[in-house]
Parts: sequence; structure tokens; C-alpha cells
Amino acid sequence: MTEVEFWELVTRSEATQSQESLVEELKLKLSALDEQQLMAFDKFYGQQMRRSYTWNVWGAAYIVAGCDSEYAFAEFRNFLLSLGADWYNKVVEAPDNLGDLDCWPEKDGYAYPFVDDYDLIAGQIFEDRTGKELPFVPSGKSTPVGKKFNQKPKMLKKTYPKLSARFPF
Repeated sequence: MTEVEFWELVTRSEATQSQESLVEELKLKLSALDEQQLMAFDKFYGQQMRRSYTWNVWGAAYIVAGCDSEYAFAEFRNFLLSLGADWYNKVVEAPDNLGDLDCWPEKDGYAYPFVDDYDLIAGQIFEDRTGKELPFVPSGKSTPVGKKFNQKPKMLKKTYPKLSARFPF
């Protein structure tokens, strides 16, 4: 599996695609892969999840949706991956770039930048087929990389001007 193939699999087919539709679509795509391809996919996925495990990215999640738990932050990073390589890379490099995103999936009229269990689909398919779990690859990080974002409104506005304007607190 190449990196291009990985991104083709995880990228949403439409900007406002529902979480449920997105998950079902990935399940279908991954079901067509063999066990070696599933392992390669999972390795790429884990690498990208680790890459976005930073306090700067978490600060963006905090502004958009009040993200305040490890679980929610993982689901937010799943959302970032679903945006595709270009958006993902822009946001990881400078999280405030997320303020330029035109279309957001919504729930109850609010931006809903989360995709539940997107990161677990390959493992579920692999285990259903083989009865074994995918090989565990440790992240090497017990806390996000970088300096924790400052939650004071003044600092958030300074650090994330585009996101603060788009999602006033």
C-alpha cells in the first residue's frame, strides 16, 4: 500500500458527509483489502494519528468543539484524516488553517468535527477474518508533543485568530 492509496481510502467523498456514511464507506473499502494490506493501512493510520498528537492541534479542537478528553481528541484527529492529505497536512503544520475550511459536518446545527472509531475499522475487519489482533505499534508518546495551549480567551484568539473568529467563545 502506498501513501496515495492510504489517503484515497480515508478521504471523505463529500465535505458534509455524515459520520455514519463515512464509517460505512471506509468499512466497504477496507473489506476489499487482504490481511497484508490491512496491516499496511493500519500502520499508515497510526503514523498519521501520532503525527497529529500535538498540543497545537488539540488547541484547535478545543476552540471548534470544546474538545477536552483524550477520546474526543482521537475522534477529532480521525475527522482531520477524513479531510484528506492536503487539509490534514495544512492543519498539522498550522492548526489555525482549519479556520479556512468551508464545509463542516454538523450535528444539531453545530460543527461536529469528530469521527467515532474510524481508527479501529481496519483492526475490526482483520480480527473478524483472522481471529487475531493487528500487531500493536506503540505511539512512543504519553502526552501530546509541544507546549500545552493556553485556554484563556485572549491567548486562544492570539494563537488561533481564524478559528476564534469562526467559532467565537
